This record gives sequence, structure tokens and C-alpha cells, in this order.
Amino acid sequence: MSSKVVYEGWMVRYGRRKIGRSFIHMRYFVLESRLLAYYKRKPQDNQVPIKTLLIDGNCRVEDRGLKTHHGHMVYVLSVYNKKEKYHRITMAAFNIQEALIWKEKIEYVIDQHQGSQPSNGNKYISFEYKSGMDNGKTASSSDRESQFSAPEDEDEPHPNLLRRTTIGNGPPESVFDWTREIDSDLSNQNINNQAFSRKHWRLLQCQNGLRIFEELLEVDYLPRSCSRAMKAVGVVEASCEEIFELVMSMDGTRFEWDCSFQHGSLVEEVDGHTAILYHRLQLDWFPMFVWPRDLCYVRYWRRNDDGSYVVLFRSREHENCGPQPGCVRAHIESGGFNISPLKPRNGRPRTQVQHLMQIDLKGWGVGYVSSFQQHCLRQMLNSVAGLREWFAQTDERNAPPRIPVMVNMSSASISSKKSQKPNEAHPSSLDQVNAAGRNSALMDEYSDEDEDFQIAESEQEVYPGGLENDIKRTVLEEEPADEIDLSSFSGNLRRDDRDNARDCWKISDGNNFRVRSKHFCYDKSKVPAGKHLLDLVAVDWFKDSKRMDHVAKRQGCAAQVASEKGFFSIIVNLQVPGSTHYSMVFYFVTKELVPGSLLQRFVDGDDEFRNSRLKLIPSVPKGSWIVRQSVGSTPCLLGKAVDCNYIRGPKYLEIDVDIGSSTVANGVLGLVVGVITTLVVDMAFLVQANTPDELPERLIGAVRISHLELKSAVVPKLDPDT
Repeated sequence: MSSKVVYEGWMVRYGRRKIGRSFIHMRYFVLESRLLAYYKRKPQDNQVPIKTLLIDGNCRVEDRGLKTHHGHMVYVLSVYNKKEKYHRITMAAFNIQEALIWKEKIEYVIDQHQGSQPSNGNKYISFEYKSGMDNGKTASSSDRESQFSAPEDEDEPHPNLLRRTTIGNGPPESVFDWTREIDSDLSNQNINNQAFSRKHWRLLQCQNGLRIFEELLEVDYLPRSCSRAMKAVGVVEASCEEIFELVMSMDGTRFEWDCSFQHGSLVEEVDGHTAILYHRLQLDWFPMFVWPRDLCYVRYWRRNDDGSYVVLFRSREHENCGPQPGCVRAHIESGGFNISPLKPRNGRPRTQVQHLMQIDLKGWGVGYVSSFQQHCLRQMLNSVAGLREWFAQTDERNAPPRIPVMVNMSSASISSKKSQKPNEAHPSSLDQVNAAGRNSALMDEYSDEDEDFQIAESEQEVYPGGLENDIKRTVLEEEPADEIDLSSFSGNLRRDDRDNARDCWKISDGNNFRVRSKHFCYDKSKVPAGKHLLDLVAVDWFKDSKRMDHVAKRQGCAAQVASEKGFFSIIVNLQVPGSTHYSMVFYFVTKELVPGSLLQRFVDGDDEFRNSRLKLIPSVPKGSWIVRQSVGSTPCLLGKAVDCNYIRGPKYLEIDVDIGSSTVANGVLGLVVGVITTLVVDMAFLVQANTPDELPERLIGAVRISHLELKSAVVPKLDPDT
């Protein structure tokens, strides 16, 4: 076989956590002919790889599923030779598509050297999954190659099944796999372990483009405490991978397609395919009289050989997830998603999504009001329609979706101590959960001697020593500086930190905004922004018969006071046109700029550079639906959307933003001004980071404006230009 590159590209090096190291280790993997190797950077001639593995018919690809790796969720593959199991290469990807491509390429090379193929012409043969085996494991081929299975014999009865490692360790015994037909012999053996042996369905109704089915009563066994199962079936124009990664999410994106979701967190990560979750439901059936429901359940998932995904649910108890105050603990007898590929239409992928739930919502409403259970169940099943509409209305389909990261239950509870009042209904007992944090730590058995983070070689040429410089710069920027005395600064719009205050401003928490992370260039990940670089010391609210430019020259303004103290200011002047012109002026102050930082390069750069980097992240936490949709929360490069005029003074930079220069912005503005007294608006300003040495992004500052009154604006006394 001639030497040729089968596949290559950047992947995550998945290895042991080292003390003092918190990077994602990127390596360049190359599958060339029969040799799998990886390098620190894209290899040149005669470059020696860090590690190699010769691929032959004895090699296996072990699917380790989803793992949390330094705060990122990654899909892990491990390649090894069954004769030398301890000599292996473990790699990971931020999206499932990339991991599956590598898996397919490596298995292709294994096939070529295995010496035999299935007689029926199929490339793969897979065992049928059967639950309730004597040894507590599945009969899938994945268990034959699982790292937890017994040593193999040399003469094995199914040589073509040896490398099929797609299901991890199989689902827990308590989880019923409703996606497979169960034969009669097996059902007779396990009649006490399953809610039913075979499902029969009837079409209940068509709703929101979905077919809603209800379980018929002619079943072998149905617990009295459990309701009849229902399922929704619909078609979504998206790939199985895209839908699967959305279904697995427990973050803010779930609010956009699942109307029954209120809160979710990770209780325990059992393995790459199994996790225990906490899930609070948002049910709309007379919420004034009915207590909210929550769940603690085990979730298992797998990918089948036909490209379909199965996600299974079943309730279980966990020591770190007891009953929560103010909630009724519901019970899932069986549930989950079956995500199956269909033939594409007009070049677009199509997928059938089945969502089944058999749940007992508990409480008095179930026993006395029969419509309560069915109404809530339909609300939960309607998430399939939410998935369909989410993909139909989403344009960002070119970038591969990332695997979502769930908040660990223990870490979420710690942060909730600071942010929530004692009488709020968030699970207060979770504050005592410390043991669950151990599950998010990685204890992996394979590592490299050299594990520092690598960037692409082309980027290294442009930014030599970028990582080291970035670490030093970030440390400098994050060092706690002496606080600025705010008492000497004032503006005509008052500051009020109360939640229900009106016609005022306050500093908005940086964690309300998500910005580009350190590894955005590789995985497009974003993180909470954290602490601001500058302090917002004052806000002015002006009006005049003409547009107000260069407000920093006004005697006695916050910028002038800061200059007298030797501080540096960035002034953002948002100019609102109309029969009466308005200006909202924000004064951000720092004692000094960090030399060589991105912010310093922005301040001293030319207008072209500034226009390409100045970014605004808006948000409307409180306001009408139409205003929230019009304003949105998508980051915007101000210099490309509207006209910006930059005035560089000796100790300040003023940015005059002419909102009236954009027809689109003018239209949104006209909508907002009419209801401005009803709105709470958040704005964050930052300089966009584009390269690894500039990341992560940091906020210049952020502000919240609450229920602004037009009549509170004052006419400024501006000195004429000299």
C-alpha cells in the first residue's frame, strides 16, 4: 500500500490533568497509510511525531462518549491494538461530526487490514441490544471491546464485530430502551423490570405539524401509579448530529425550543454515555395553584450504525439530589428521543424526531384533574415542534455545532448563594452538594510529557510567542488595581442600584454577557465576561436642538475630572436623532492603560482599526416581546453598522456614535423611543479580539438603564471649538 494521507487536522489531545495546567491541548493528528501520529504543529519534512500507532486488523476504535475536559465538553475516541491495550492514542473533538469522520477513516484502514468482510455485503455488523442480561451488561459489540470487559480470547466467534465500539457500556439496567422491539422470550423474562413489553400506539391528534400518539391499554403490564405513555413524531430539516447536540443541551439555548424547561444541571457524570441530571419543569397549567415539578433522572445515549441517535431517560434517586423545597418530584418511568436520518430533500438534510414520555407528575392535580397530566405531557412533547422551528429560523448553520456544557450541580449551588434570596424556589439544599464536584474532574490514564497549548503554525508566524505574551498580558490586566474614588465624579442621570428603580443607571454585571473565550479560534466557545477593564463613573443624559459632538470638552464633566487626576477616560456618546436630539454619554475611567494591550492599541489606532473592532452587546431584560426581538442580543460591530467619530484627547478617547446614520438602527430606535419608559436595557462595550494573542475578550464596561424618562434630559453647556 502506497504511503498517503488518509485524514489530518487539529484535534484535542485528551490526557491527564497536570497541576497548574488548565489549557486545552491542541495537537495536529495525521492518519497516513497505516500510521496514526500526532504532532505539536502541522508537520514539515522529517519532523518527528510525539506519538505513533500502527493501524492493523487488531486495532479497535473505542468510543468514550462525552467527557468534560478543562471546562469544555468533548467527544472522545481512543485507538488501541487489542494485543497491546496500554499502547493507545486518545483524541477528542469539540463537535461530533469531526469525531465521527476520524472514526470512519480509522475504521476504514482497519477494514483494509482485517482480512475478512461480512458475507452479506454490509460494511458493518452490529449485535442487537438486549437488556436484563445475567451479567448486567448489554450484548452489544461495544461491551466486547469495552475497557471494563474481561480479556478476549484469541479465537473469537465474530471477528467482524470486534471493533464496533459505538455504545459505551450500554444503558443502566433500570433504563428501558423503548426504541427497540423486544422479542417475546426476553419480555417474559423481564416482565417485572419493564413497564411494558411491547407498545401499541394510536394517533391522538395532529398538532403544530406533529403527530401525537397515545399508548393503547392492551399492554402486558402497566403500573397503577404511571400514566399512559405519549409520543410526538415530527420531521426537522437538520442533521442528526445538530439535533442531538441541541437535545443534549441544558444551557440557555434550550429556552429557545423547549417551553417546558426552566433549569437543568449535572448531578453526576457516570461515563461518557451516562449521566444523572437535575431538571426543573416550567409547566403552564394554573401555575398559581399547582406547585412546580422537578426531576432527577439518569440519561443514557448512543449512536447506532445507521447514523441515528437514541437518548433514554428514567428517574432515579441520588444522594446529592434529594427533594427540593417548593417542588414536587415527578417520576419518569420511560422517556427520551429517537433521532433518525431521512433522505435529503432539495439538498437539505431531514431527520425524524420521536419524543416519548411516560411520566407521573405526582401531587393532588394528577388524581383529581385528569386533564392536568395530559396537558403537561403535551407541553413537554411540543418541544419537537420547537426543534423544527429553531432550525427553520436559524441562519448560523455553517459552523459545526459544539457539544453543550452543563453546569455542575455543586458549582451552580455555590454561585446561587450569592445571587439568590433565601425565599426563592431554586434548590437550596444543593448548596450542600460537594461530592458531585469530584465527577467533573478528569483522571485520565494516558498523557504526554509535553502538554502545553499549541496554536496553528500560521498563527505562530504572525504572533510569535503569542501564548506566553497573552498569559502575561492577561495577568497584568486582571491584577486587582486600587479602586477609583467615585465620589468626585458626577453626571446628571442618577445612579441607583435598586432593582425596581426608575429613570436611573447602574453597573451591569459582566457575567450577564458572553464573550469570546481563550480558545475561540478553535472551538468558537464563549464565556461569561467577568470583571470590566474600566470603571463606569458617570452617565449624562442630554438634549438639544442640534447634534451634540465632542461632549468631553465640557468643563466639569467626568472626563475633565478624570484628566485632572491623571486618569484615562473612554467616553461613549450615543447620539439619538429627532426633532429634539438626545445624547446618552457614558464615562469609563481607568488609572492607566496596559502598554501593548488590545485596548491600548484600539485607543491609539487609526479609525479603520477602531471601526473594525468596537463592539456593542445589547440586551433588553425587561420590555415588550416586539422590542426584545427588534433589539436582540447579538453582538454588533458599531463602526460597521453606524457612523462613529473618534476624538483623541490628551487623556481620553471620545466615541460619538451617530445612530441616525443607519436606516435599520433608526427604525429600531423609533420603536424603542416610543416605549422607553417601560424598558430596562443592558449595554456592554468591548474591543473585539480576533487572534489567539488577543483572546479572551474583556469588557470595557457595561451599564443598565432602567425606565428612562425623556423629560429628565438636560441641555448641556458646550464650549465652542477653538
